[in-house]
Amino acid sequence: MFSINKNLFSFLLLFLSLSAFGQGKSAFKIVPLGVKGGIDESNLSAYMLAPAQSNHYVCLDAGTLHYGIEKAISHKVFHVPAEQVLRQYIKGYLISHSHFDHLAGLIINSPDDTVKNIYAFADCIETFKTHFFTWKSWANFADEGEMPQLKKYHYQVLTRERETPIENTEMTVKAYPLSHSNLTSTAFLVQNKDNYILYLGDTGPDEIEKSHNLAALWQTIAPLIQEKKLKAIMIEVSFPDEQPDKTLFGHLTPRWLMKEMDELEKLTGPGTLKGFNLVITHVKPPQSSIERIKKQLAAENKLQFNLVFPEQGKQLDF
Repeated sequence: MFSINKNLFSFLLLFLSLSAFGQGKSAFKIVPLGVKGGIDESNLSAYMLAPAQSNHYVCLDAGTLHYGIEKAISHKVFHVPAEQVLRQYIKGYLISHSHFDHLAGLIINSPDDTVKNIYAFADCIETFKTHFFTWKSWANFADEGEMPQLKKYHYQVLTRERETPIENTEMTVKAYPLSHSNLTSTAFLVQNKDNYILYLGDTGPDEIEKSHNLAALWQTIAPLIQEKKLKAIMIEVSFPDEQPDKTLFGHLTPRWLMKEMDELEKLTGPGTLKGFNLVITHVKPPQSSIERIKKQLAAENKLQFNLVFPEQGKQLDF
């Protein structure tokens, strides 16, 4: 009798361990190098993304690089020097738009970087050519634009909704336009096998921006949520609800984010967003505003998202 119970016990242990492994298995890992918008130049939008079992990362925006990598090392995410992470682990950059807080780290670190691609819409790349990688403002580390060209970076122009391989990684990306006040921003839908992550650069709500860009994006991703292929949405909330609509400048508040999520749920179906990972990016200092954003999001989270507030240097797994 004891032998039977012992065998049964061993089987149950094996079953539970396998079940736990299956439930906890991640498709992607994200290393936040910078999570804020605004005045803190040491913590501006930048997220390293790779498949769970890979060190072939793409950087989603590049506001802060070196300091964020050092923070990740201090949190035991990486066990190699920061220069190796920059030069070897980051295989390319997906830049959502040309505002400086989304690309300053790329510019500053360019002398120490290695050959790789910059992926963006044409208007963003044009700004790199005419304002950032020029010999009056810095140096031209790219392979287009002012002479001489140092040819470290290759500009890869993204075409709306066209799948593009991310060179030297296992991932591909599709780009979708977003409305960000006076210019076009970008949402990147990154794919590895049957798994997806959606990252949005700065964006205002459709109603304020007089746009249909978010509505079109929700149409695209709704089936992926229904099929449980989309692992997370990374989306900005820059201001608390007290910010007047007329001074949003192409950004979201908790109230406007949840109104957009209501539109998404109309497409995915009632209850389908419960527990879904919603990663909140680009919160703007001061800290009192950030705390208000967190409280307001919690209070307005009637769809019961899993709200994730990334911390600089601490890995997320989805």
